[in-house]
Amino acid sequence: MNMNYKLNSIVPWGRNLEEYKTMFSLSKQDLQKKILGCGDGPSSFNAELTALGGDVTSIDPIYEFTKEQLTKRIDEVAVEVMGMVRQYSSNFVWKNIKSPEELERVRMSAMRAFLADYQQGLEQKRYRFEILPNLSFENKRFDLALSSHFLFLYSEHLDFEFHLNAILEMLRVAEEVRIFPLMTLNNIYSPHLDKVREVLAERGYKSEIIKTEYEFQQGGDEMLKVSLCKNI
Repeated sequence: MNMNYKLNSIVPWGRNLEEYKTMFSLSKQDLQKKILGCGDGPSSFNAELTALGGDVTSIDPIYEFTKEQLTKRIDEVAVEVMGMVRQYSSNFVWKNIKSPEELERVRMSAMRAFLADYQQGLEQKRYRFEILPNLSFENKRFDLALSSHFLFLYSEHLDFEFHLNAILEMLRVAEEVRIFPLMTLNNIYSPHLDKVREVLAERGYKSEIIKTEYEFQQGGDEMLKVSLCKNI
């Protein structure tokens, strides 16, 4: 497949460390864990937490592209996305982020920080080209795996089997998994959510829906937290 075609089909859109902390209810103790970010894209979470001494590995298909390619695509996408946000601003919750102007500043700042860190992160293997549901890491390599704005959000494009296999793979490589949000792009609960939780329970995992302090997408203020049930 032509790489330019593949790049033109993605919409890179990054979030920052503060947003990750709020979306995933990350405590100071959580931030000291070995963390895997699944589908981090051009977020600055890795760059910011690494600068604070954290241990973060991010995976995403976009990490096969160069800094120059990603910079160009981010600039293209930003104009399109912000145009849509302004047109449909009433569809969003302006709580954590107060206005479209602030959203643009926050997103572009996060993505610029990512781009500044990208080459070094590739060399240090903090940014790795990996694609769920098949990861190259050994079992329990991480303490915590996070999925931001990927699983459940794209339920119309990714079926139940993909969701289940992706989450099981995350649980293979990490002790705990957190996924945010639980809504689809149409602002409804993912049709896969209940069935995924049911199968996880059958396989010995405990899952909880936890309300967070973050909401931008209407109703999108909850995360799923999954871990192996501990024998008492």
